[in-house]
Amino acid sequence: MNITIYTKSNCPLCVQAKHLLKSKGLVYAEIDCDNPYEFDGLRAKYPDVKQLPQLIIDGQRVGGLAGLQAALKQVGL
Repeated sequence: MNITIYTKSNCPLCVQAKHLLKSKGLVYAEIDCDNPYEFDGLRAKYPDVKQLPQLIIDGQRVGGLAGLQAALKQVGL
């Protein structure tokens, strides 16, 4: 599973999403959106993004923490 998480500092939902991934033993790439260029890049790909975290799993955006939880449940994790 190829997972990318877009996060920012001081974001409780970002922390929860990363903790969930770690608790499942899943490896992920983290992109720090405290850097405005990274957030702009995310918004260029997904103009409807309004909040973080945002997760991309195998090239498909699943959304935030709730989307991650749903995606993991769907694959039995």
